[in-house]
Amino acid sequence: MTKTLLSAVALAYLGGAVAAGAAIDNDSIIIDMAGYEGVIFITSVEDAMSGGIATMTIEQNSANSGAGMVVLADAVATLTSGADDDLNGKQLAIDIYQPTERYLRVNRTSSGANIAYGSVIAILYGARKLPVVDDGTVGHLVAVSSPAKT
Repeated sequence: MTKTLLSAVALAYLGGAVAAGAAIDNDSIIIDMAGYEGVIFITSVEDAMSGGIATMTIEQNSANSGAGMVVLADAVATLTSGADDDLNGKQLAIDIYQPTERYLRVNRTSSGANIAYGSVIAILYGARKLPVVDDGTVGHLVAVSSPAKT
């Protein structure tokens, strides 16, 4: 029986920060959904200029390849800046449950004015085998159950 969320999900780092630009078109690395029912993708807007549009889209493919990636219907999150810095620290998040293809990736774009992005993280859930074991690609993960007071 799973006691903590970290023992029931896998975390994956999909891409680093992207410097401010008004014409960003940035693809993350591809993740393999084998063994999982769903995934939540999260990226942050680190800086936004008035009129900037930040968009995160999810793409899928039956092969582990960027060639042939297709945008998932309705898998688009968008924020539009109405004033300088009003989106700073905001998150774009998309939850994909039971994708029809095995391989997924994130595409981040900007238009209108400068947008800067933080890292892209994926939280894979609905693992067919529990507990999920850290594969060492994320870093130091700590789960605490009923912690004592210090």
